Amino acid sequence: MRTIAFLTGSRGEWGYIRPILQLIENDPSLDYQIIVTNMHLLPQFGSSASEIERDGFRIAEKIYMTFDGYTSITMTKSLASLMLELPTVLQRLNPDILVLSGDRGEQLMGAVAGLHLDIPVAHIQAGELSGNVDGVVRHAITKLAHIHFAANFEFAERVKKLGEQEFRIFNTGAPLVDEIVNGKFTPEDEIRSKYRLNAGEQVILAAQHPVTEEEGEAGNQIEITIEALLEVGWPVLFIYPNADAGSDAIRAKLAKLKRPNIRLFRNLSRQDYLGLMRIASVMVGNSSSGIMEAPSFGTPAINIGRRQKDRPQAANVINVNYNKAEIISAIYQAVTPEFKEKAKVSANPYGDGQSSQRIVDILKTIKIDEKLLRKEMTY
Repeated sequence: MRTIAFLTGSRGEWGYIRPILQLIENDPSLDYQIIVTNMHLLPQFGSSASEIERDGFRIAEKIYMTFDGYTSITMTKSLASLMLELPTVLQRLNPDILVLSGDRGEQLMGAVAGLHLDIPVAHIQAGELSGNVDGVVRHAITKLAHIHFAANFEFAERVKKLGEQEFRIFNTGAPLVDEIVNGKFTPEDEIRSKYRLNAGEQVILAAQHPVTEEEGEAGNQIEITIEALLEVGWPVLFIYPNADAGSDAIRAKLAKLKRPNIRLFRNLSRQDYLGLMRIASVMVGNSSSGIMEAPSFGTPAINIGRRQKDRPQAANVINVNYNKAEIISAIYQAVTPEFKEKAKVSANPYGDGQSSQRIVDILKTIKIDEKLLRKEMTY
């Protein structure tokens, strides 16, 4: 039996790996290990490790790593703390393959540890571009990883241009799209009842994360978004940001919000989050969900700032700066019949709903030998 380990430190990564784990559970030739860390273990971010367990999955290891303060310094020290503990955990678990997802620092630490421990590292979402430090981290993971899962042809080609051997590169699509395509989200009637949302009313789903290089601006940036949402006046479901540098400033601004039309959530279950995305009139913020997942529902998304810069976008996205008037104008544009129709028919460039099966098939059959473990540059 081949054992596949998954490292996850944020709720965003859980969307990548959950559909893969569901397939592994039903495959007698495979087993899994989940290593959770960072945001999953923090009450101020919703303790999402409990969601993983509620979904019926076993957590093999919990690594507490996060320094308080949420600055670039504490963020870096937190990663150092993870790097100190992770090799021991991986040595104890001894997986056949370590799977990493996306572009966060925890995943980079996983790639470093896996490479040096001679554990094959597989990387989901390889080759993509994004507009902050995460984009650099993603390509650093590529140079350390042994197996690359790209969401489309463009991304696979970028991995190839980074000097990676072709036998390592697979165009699988993005697994986080699979659950949407396959209807694995909370139904509308249940969502409306649970979150007290009336049929026919305009609803905004909002999520805004700090940009590491703009740590000092995070408070002002969220203030602009809040002011725009307050002026529009529609019901807003606002999800707390991730744990990156600048997070404290955003959470402090949100915590002061005392408005009956704005509700705050530290975390939502994956099914509820997708269900809310499906019925939302518009998404607002800078989460990759508006770029990668919302197109599959045809949900309009207002993308603010540079965090998602250079990502391929479907026709559901409107890009704006941190400007109150621009955000308000974009919200009203997004709910016009013309734009809603354009968003509805837009094609999602990130997957077709079969990505997880492709990834599992590769994890199960790829030959683990010297050729895989000893990386070579193609130029």
